[in-house]
Amino acid sequence: MTDQQPVGRVIGTDDATPLEFWVGVADGEYLQLDDVVALERTLPNGDAVHMYGIVEQVRARHEGARFDSDVFLIEDGVLPAEVSEAAKVVTTRFEPETFVPPRPGQAVYRAIGDDRDKALFFDRMADRLPVGTSRAGEPMFVNLEFLDGTRGAHVNISGVSGVATKTTYATFLLHSLFTSGVLGARAVNTKALIFNVKGEDLLFLDRPNLSLDEDQRGRYAGLGLPAAPFRSVGIYAPPKHGSRTGQPDVSARHDGVTPFFWTLGEFCADDLLPFLFADAEDDRAHYTMVVYNVMARLHRAVVLDDGGVAIEGEEVRTFRDLVDLITHKVQDDESRYDWAGPAIGSGTINAFVRRLHGAVRHVEHLIRGDLPHAEQHRIDLQRQVTVVDIHNLNDRAKRFVVGVTVRKAFEEKERQGQSDELLFLVLDELNKYAPREGFSPIKEILLDVAERGRSLGVILIGAQQTASEVERRIIANSAIRVVGRLDSAEAGRDEYGFLPGVQRQRATIMKPGTMIVAQPELPIPVVVEFPFPAWATRASEAGPPPGGGSVPEDPFEGLA
Repeated sequence: MTDQQPVGRVIGTDDATPLEFWVGVADGEYLQLDDVVALERTLPNGDAVHMYGIVEQVRARHEGARFDSDVFLIEDGVLPAEVSEAAKVVTTRFEPETFVPPRPGQAVYRAIGDDRDKALFFDRMADRLPVGTSRAGEPMFVNLEFLDGTRGAHVNISGVSGVATKTTYATFLLHSLFTSGVLGARAVNTKALIFNVKGEDLLFLDRPNLSLDEDQRGRYAGLGLPAAPFRSVGIYAPPKHGSRTGQPDVSARHDGVTPFFWTLGEFCADDLLPFLFADAEDDRAHYTMVVYNVMARLHRAVVLDDGGVAIEGEEVRTFRDLVDLITHKVQDDESRYDWAGPAIGSGTINAFVRRLHGAVRHVEHLIRGDLPHAEQHRIDLQRQVTVVDIHNLNDRAKRFVVGVTVRKAFEEKERQGQSDELLFLVLDELNKYAPREGFSPIKEILLDVAERGRSLGVILIGAQQTASEVERRIIANSAIRVVGRLDSAEAGRDEYGFLPGVQRQRATIMKPGTMIVAQPELPIPVVVEFPFPAWATRASEAGPPPGGGSVPEDPFEGLA
């Protein structure tokens, strides 16, 4: 610090405390929001205390003016006055931890190099994960120990849809994890499972972005990251309704997409029926007893070689036929007791039947026994990144796919036990799958991931527009919280109490590509900017695969 010119001095007209103080900005200098500063105070015994902080607010005023209208007289030279600028600094660290206030008149310097690392606790991070840059273009980090389960886990991202770029930031975090070297040898076996819930933006993670300019490439280089797409991506999409061949239901991409579905045998043997009723209201509905009784009967079905099932002597090969069989069994007087359960009234059974029939048109293309080589259509996590596209599905079908897929992935990690291999689950619209009120099988699984996943290496990167509508325990278990652009009403809710008042205000006007990141090691959240995706986010941006080949032509391009 002694080699620098001070950027200002601690003022004496406002109280200076160990937690915050004001700095008068020197002539020819300036301080802006998020600047990092440092100063040193010498105690009476000769010991030096180094103080570090971040600029939270900046003000400018006329000194010597009494009325608002004086500004015109001052500018005309009639009244004498000086313009003063002052910055409010919130302290982040003391070395040593002697919590004394800075004294008025002390010189304040910009924190650079080692001083900046100390101010932001980067010097204490054994494994630093790049999460973006400061507004001055300097790298910003989070401590990997609060993400990989060592001392904490999980990320929660909030922001307005289409403006906060939540999913884009989540994929940037994955890119940083896989390519920064922070995972070491673990990077080889670390996997990510991403659910694509809106549009087809995530179907091109393995293609370079032709819109990436040199300036953006330089930002990646500044973070020590390659400006390149993901190297290993598997893409799954549901088959089109009515397709006899299982053609994937996507429009923008014509290669490398695998249609996924579950056979009737898997539906029965793996107890998937409850996920058709995953609407977070089941704890108040008596028909859930019927759901689990029917599930137990289906579990006894004989699985046929072609993916169909035989239930009490009847062979079934379509989901619609299975629903008809279940309906008959729960309503027939002879089988009703065994299938629906004892003392179950007709009204409860009819409620179950109505909801079951309501699911047929939404999921019959996802649960079937009419396609060969079903094993080739199972969602597996063999690639580094697995994208499951569900954007074309009805909400009920989305819940089914998310619930079944996450449960399978979590159970596989449970069977492995503790492992250095990490699995990152990226799920947007978290409020739909783990709402604050009610109960559902999906919510139960996501709570399990949030509370036990850390010990198994399962890390949830959840995103939503409104954190106030998400189950509290999931938010509470997220060690790292990220906020993009917020609605002003949402910004005022208690869930954002970790943000200082100024940052809550800023969150309502932030532009895409800017996020506020809070992590346990740093006492206040920091604002970061992240570069434009190096991977394509739409077909028009997609370049040829890095390993060679060409982008398939769109046969419908140019047609109205």
